[in-house]
Amino acid sequence: MLLFIFFFSSRRRHTRCSGVSWARRCVQETAHKEVTSSRRKQRRAHFSAPSHIRRKLLSAHLSTELRKKYSVRAMPVRKDDEVIVVRGNFKGHKGKVTTVYRRKWCIYIDKLQKTKANGAPYQIPIHPSNVTITK
Repeated sequence: MLLFIFFFSSRRRHTRCSGVSWARRCVQETAHKEVTSSRRKQRRAHFSAPSHIRRKLLSAHLSTELRKKYSVRAMPVRKDDEVIVVRGNFKGHKGKVTTVYRRKWCIYIDKLQKTKANGAPYQIPIHPSNVTITK
C-alpha cells in the first residue's frame, strides 16, 4: 500500500486530478498512453474534427418505431430526412432536412424560418442532438 501511495503522490503534481476519483483517473491515464482523458484535448479534437468525422458526430436519435425496426438508437442526419425538434424554442416543429452544414455543426429544416427586419426570410440553425429522425 505504501508503494501505491508513493507512486500516486509523485504523479499528483503533474495532473489536474482531485477528490475521490483522483486515483481512478491517474490509473486510467497510465493504462493507455495514446488515449487522453484531458477535457481540453477532447474538446480540441471534437471541434477541430475533419468533415468525415463530423458526419458521425452530427447524429440524431431515431423515433421509437425506427429504433425497433433497425435496432439502433442514433444515426447520422442526412438531407431529406424527416425530423421533429424535441429541444429548444422550436420544440414540436416538424420538417424535412434541407442542409447538413458540417462546418457550422448544424442542420437546416425547411419549415423553420424567421424573417429579418427587411422582410427577407432566413433559416434557423438547429443542432442535430436536438431533433429526432422520424422518417
